[in-house]
Amino acid sequence: MFSSRPLAAPAADAAPGAATIAVEDLRVGMHIHLDGGWLSHPFARSSFRITHAQQIATLRGLKLRRVRWSPELSEAEDSPQGLLPGEADAAAHRGDTAGPTAAASVEAGEAAARAEQRRAALAAERQAQQQCERHYGEAAAAWRQAGDALAADPARAGAAAGALAQSLTDKLMVDGDIGVRLLPGGGNDRAAAHALNVTVVAMLLARTLGLPRADLQDLALGALLHDVGKMELPERARHVEAGASNAETMAYREHVARGVAAGKRMALVEGAQTVIAQHHEHADASGFPQRLGGDRITLGARVVAIVNRYDNLCNPPGRTPPLTPHEAVAMLFAHGRTRYDAAVLNAFIRMMGVYPAGSLVQLTDERYAMVVAVNSSRPLKPRVLVHEPGVPRHEALLLDLEREPDLGIRRSLTAAKMPVGALQYLDPRPRVAYFFEPLAPCEPLPPVAVAERPQAAVEPA
Repeated sequence: MFSSRPLAAPAADAAPGAATIAVEDLRVGMHIHLDGGWLSHPFARSSFRITHAQQIATLRGLKLRRVRWSPELSEAEDSPQGLLPGEADAAAHRGDTAGPTAAASVEAGEAAARAEQRRAALAAERQAQQQCERHYGEAAAAWRQAGDALAADPARAGAAAGALAQSLTDKLMVDGDIGVRLLPGGGNDRAAAHALNVTVVAMLLARTLGLPRADLQDLALGALLHDVGKMELPERARHVEAGASNAETMAYREHVARGVAAGKRMALVEGAQTVIAQHHEHADASGFPQRLGGDRITLGARVVAIVNRYDNLCNPPGRTPPLTPHEAVAMLFAHGRTRYDAAVLNAFIRMMGVYPAGSLVQLTDERYAMVVAVNSSRPLKPRVLVHEPGVPRHEALLLDLEREPDLGIRRSLTAAKMPVGALQYLDPRPRVAYFFEPLAPCEPLPPVAVAERPQAAVEPA
C-alpha cells in the first residue's frame, strides 16, 4: 500500500534544482521519467511510478546511471500512521491543536480536497494524452525509416520493421487493461497513420482473442507492412473507388503480390508474410487475390482484414465520405457477418464497443462530448472530452466515465446532428488516429457540487 504523501528527496538530490537520482538509489514509490524515447526501454510508459522491485532491477539492467524523478508525484510506503519515517513522532508531540472553529471549516476543506483530486485526475488525463502522442510519433517515424530503406536495403528495412513490431508487442503484453486512445489526426502521412491504426487495433483484438506472444508479434509485423506493395504503385493505383474500371481494379489489386515479393526481399517471418498475402481475403471466398475462404485464411489475416476495413471506412483514401467510428462499427455488424469471420468480427465489435474512440455523443446529463479513449475490456465506460460552455477549449474537461458512476452516454450523434457550438468546441478531426495505452485501475472520484461544474445549455440536436 502507498500513502499519497510525496517522498522526501535523498540527500544526493537535495540541492536546489536537482531533478535526477542515481539508479542504485531508486526505491518503490518513486515516480520517474525515462529519456531516450519510448522504443529505447521495455516499459509501457516513459513516465511512471515504481510499484515493485522487479522494475528497479530492469532499470539497472538498462545500464542507466541516473534517471529523472518527480518527488511531488512520488509516494512512500505507509507507516502505521500513514506518515513517512520520523513524521509520526513529530505528529505525536504536536497533538491536536484544532480550535473551536475547526468544525465549521471541515466542509469547506473537504470540498477543496475533492476539487483538488479532480484537478489532479484531469491533469493526469492530459499527461497521458501527450505521452500517447509522443509514442505514436516515435512509432510513425520508425515505420517511415523502414519504408525509406526498402528500395536500397530490404534486409535493413525488414529488421527495422521487426524491431518496431517487437517494441509494440512489449508495450502491449503487460498485465492489466489496455485502452485505445484517440489522437488528433495522426499527422499528414496517411500511409503511416493507416499502418499504425491497423496494427494497433489488430494487436488489441489479437490480445483479446488470446493469441500467444510469438503469433501476436508476427501479426504486428504483417499489419505494419500489409500495404507495403503500394509503395511501388503510382498514387492513382493505391486505392480504388466505386465505379472503377476493370483495369483500375486490377492495378490496385497488384499491391498484394507486390507486397508478398517485398516481404520475401525483407526476409519476413512466415506469419507476417501470410498476413500480407491474405489481408484482402474474405471468409465467404469473395476476396482477392486467391479467393480463399474459411479456415484457409490464417487467424492473423482474418483479424487484419476486419481492422483494415474499419480504418478504411473511418479514413477513406479517396473522395468517399468518411464514416464516424460508431457508424463504421454498425456497418461492419450489418454487412460484414458473412464476409468476415463471425467469431473475430463479434470480438472486434465487443472490444471497440458501441462508442469507439472518435465517436460524438450526448451524455445522460445532456452535455455533448467526444470519446477520446476506450478501455478494451470495459468499452461502455470510455473517457470523453466534454463541451463545457464558459470553459476554454485548452482547459476542456476530460472525464473518465469509469470514475463517474452516475454519468453515462445517452446516444451517439453524427457531426451534422451536433449543435454548432459543441462541434466547434470538440473539434473532431477529419481523420481518426489511434494508439494504445496501459490503464491503471480506476476508483470513483468524489462527487462535485453543482457550482463546481457549469451545466451545458441543451441545444436541439
